[in-house]
Parts: sequence; structure tokens; C-alpha cells
Amino acid sequence: MSDFAVFMAGKDTTETVKYVASKRFAIKGKPVEWEIKAIDSELDEAIRKECTKKVPIVGKRGQYNQETDTDKYIGKMCVACTVYPNLNDAELQDSYGVKSADALLKKMLRPGEYTDYKAKVMEVNGYD
Repeated sequence: MSDFAVFMAGKDTTETVKYVASKRFAIKGKPVEWEIKAIDSELDEAIRKECTKKVPIVGKRGQYNQETDTDKYIGKMCVACTVYPNLNDAELQDSYGVKSADALLKKMLRPGEYTDYKAKVMEVNGYD
């Protein structure tokens, strides 16, 4: 077997990470663990592109800078990485009165919890 076998496609090395996003979601006093998994670079690039816009450079006609809405990017990344709970579940969204997974995540978690969750998702995806 060559040393390159470890890099060959077909072997899913992505594991889910269990994380308690909030102690408020509990069964019999035990917090429910959420499941997070890393995304691949291709999906990450698509999310980043979706959150980037061209902004005209003042005084330079026809020239633009690209700006990424970092909050939007990280929010969409959190949604893409969340395996459990299913943030796309219509019934769950309806219970919070929202119509998108990103909005649901922000409604479910308090500001400090959301900040910690974003940090955990970034960590799972290899960002230090």
C-alpha cells in the first residue's frame, strides 16, 4: 500500500462533534448535545462567495473592492455545519416564528451562546 492511500477519495473522515450549545435545551435535566461537522473547502468557498459583494471605490469610476459580510458568512457556515438539530425543519422554524435556518439559529440561542457556537463551528472547521 502506498503512502498516498491515506489521501485517496472515498474514505469519509468527517466526524460529527457533539457540543452543548445551550443548557436551556435539556431532557430530564441533562443538556441536549448538538452535532456539528466540518464542511469541505468547496462549500466554504460557495458560502463565502454568497456573502461577498462588489463595492464601488469612491472616486475611481468602474473600479470595485470586494467585501465579505463576515457575520453573514459565519452564520451561514454555522447552519451548513449543524447536523442536529435540523435547522431546516419547517416545524421547528414555525415554533420560533422564522422562515430560515440562519434566523432560527439566532432565535434559539442567546447572544453569548451564539458567539460560543460560532467559535466552536470555526474550531471544528480548522480555524484557530
